[in-house]
Amino acid sequence: MAITQAMCTSFKKALLDGEMDFSSNTSQTYKIALYTSSATLSAATTAYATTNEVSGTGYTAGGNTLTVVAPTSSGTTAFLDFADTTWSTATITARGALIYQSGGSNPAVAVLDFGGDKTSTAGDFQIQFPTADASSAIIRIA
Repeated sequence: MAITQAMCTSFKKALLDGEMDFSSNTSQTYKIALYTSSATLSAATTAYATTNEVSGTGYTAGGNTLTVVAPTSSGTTAFLDFADTTWSTATITARGALIYQSGGSNPAVAVLDFGGDKTSTAGDFQIQFPTADASSAIIRIA
């Protein structure tokens, strides 16, 4: 069992099929769920599932709703970002996360690998997304 950071292959296809929309006028909702070290997540992940999702005080199954920062571009790279998200007063341990579109089949977008277990004990558990630019944004198409 392993968590491997990747943009999900099914997400790439969904982009080409016009099934994902990150524009500010969209009604689509994106979420981030946290997973334990027992989870198996990779580029092959196709949808959100509760198997090996974390549980604990301050965490609700399905994770947090993300605020999309509008897509933009720089040079030949298009990219988008999400606002940082926090589980307040949480007691949880997570090894990685899945960004997914909420609703329907809950299609996967990207897997995040924390590089080791991260723990909060009656405190904030925060996901800080990288700088929103052409070389660092969480989702980039070059």
